[in-house]
Amino acid sequence: MNYRTLLLFLLVWTASSCSDSFIELTPQDQQSSETFFKTETQFRQAVTAAYPPLRNLMVNDYFTAEMRSDNTHYEYYAIDRGTANKQRETIADFVDDPTDAYSNAVYFHCYTGISRANIVINRIATADLADNVKNNIAGEAKFLRAFNYFKLVRYFGAVPLYLDEVTNASEAFLPRASVDEVYNQIIADAQAAIAGLDPPAAFPQTGKATKGSATMLLADVYMTQKKYPEAETLLKTLPAMGYQLLPDYAAVFSTANKNSKESLFEVQYMQGAQGGQQSNFIYLFLPRTKSTMLVTGVATNNTTTGGWNTPTQDMIDAYEAGDKRKDASIGIAEGTYDASNIFTISANKSVLNYTPAAGKVGVPYIKKYLNPHTIANNTDDNWPIYRYADALLLLAEALNEQGKSTEALEYANAVRDRAFGAGVSPIVTTDQTALREILAHERRVELAFENHRWHDLVRTGSAIDVMNAHGIKLKQIYSYLGPDTYQVNENRLVFPIPQAERDLNRDLSQNDGYPQ
Repeated sequence: MNYRTLLLFLLVWTASSCSDSFIELTPQDQQSSETFFKTETQFRQAVTAAYPPLRNLMVNDYFTAEMRSDNTHYEYYAIDRGTANKQRETIADFVDDPTDAYSNAVYFHCYTGISRANIVINRIATADLADNVKNNIAGEAKFLRAFNYFKLVRYFGAVPLYLDEVTNASEAFLPRASVDEVYNQIIADAQAAIAGLDPPAAFPQTGKATKGSATMLLADVYMTQKKYPEAETLLKTLPAMGYQLLPDYAAVFSTANKNSKESLFEVQYMQGAQGGQQSNFIYLFLPRTKSTMLVTGVATNNTTTGGWNTPTQDMIDAYEAGDKRKDASIGIAEGTYDASNIFTISANKSVLNYTPAAGKVGVPYIKKYLNPHTIANNTDDNWPIYRYADALLLLAEALNEQGKSTEALEYANAVRDRAFGAGVSPIVTTDQTALREILAHERRVELAFENHRWHDLVRTGSAIDVMNAHGIKLKQIYSYLGPDTYQVNENRLVFPIPQAERDLNRDLSQNDGYPQ
């Protein structure tokens, strides 16, 4: 074979052997979206990836759920009037706007979780897996999607309803669905999650969503919609799944009892030197100080991060004498402020019967998230989303709203007995109106600092009256609160749609009462 013939042969062979896969752009040693979603292990990894956005959500949710309520406020930092501080404060003061980074963060973190859940839901539908496996994995993803949409619809009202994986630009910009449409989807997803998920296999749990998690979520939705019989039916299924109250209230929040029999769902954090999965709530909730040692046991300067979610005096006064929940929930950092409003902690005190030492002031902080740790800003505390105590109080409320007040006492007193001792201070009234107020109070002190208060105020129709009255009290204490603060009306029961999102998606309208 001469040179010309050999060259011609090679050219023909090369042309005939080329195909679409000749040049492979995806490295063989790396996963791609086209090759990854095949096995049960891969799908379980994918649904696990839909959980971490909840960690980012919780870092912002206390601004919108606790500080927006009468439970907590903030330490005003006069020397730093930067945007970050002011935007946190304006949420609490009801003067926030569509550019607020912290209410916006709640919106975006929810959609990140929804996007990841949608990928799993779409792709597992055609996966070659057993039906029970597919239903279980899809159940987790649908629980997470439902939970995020439930946050969104309560905070922002009508929102875009993304139900599929976004694969091109035309799918990325949807108009707002109606509130009813969003709730219908939440209910459908929660029902599918209940059907697909199993009860906890053992305690402590793994931290993944279970049938109990989905049941509680759907019951919470029904309570928000005032569908009391439906909520009652669901809540009464929880005891058979193994859930119980822990005997000691303070122990519920110990890192030794994460994912316990009382836990229906909690956001998972893990301390560690590598970082990235830890929590640091106690450092955010202490006053700004150059050393946290006397409270946390670890010395660090939190002057640029602390001062948030500070319990109000109104919250402290809400606890009755003898209620063990008060000391378990709130501590007092005692010390002095310098000219720059930085606090020097000289003692860590109990809130019970607290009187400041001479020349000292006491600053309350949330004690629920104070647990032993060795690295500053690196704690092991999970964030409780749903607890069995919450379920019992919701059940009592659902029964009372149906005129079953006598039956409601059993469930409310189960929670109260733990707080005071069995039979020490039971609820006895069966008057529906009086019991309604008592149950609202019980939810406030039982679930304080767990991001329920604002939602409860809105759900029960009391947010406007309660928060306007609370604002009057605060303005008598704090001169920095201007006349425009705490002017709460129907418009302020939802947050504004983020302006950054409206700049990208021209189909998004703004909520009433905010700059259009």
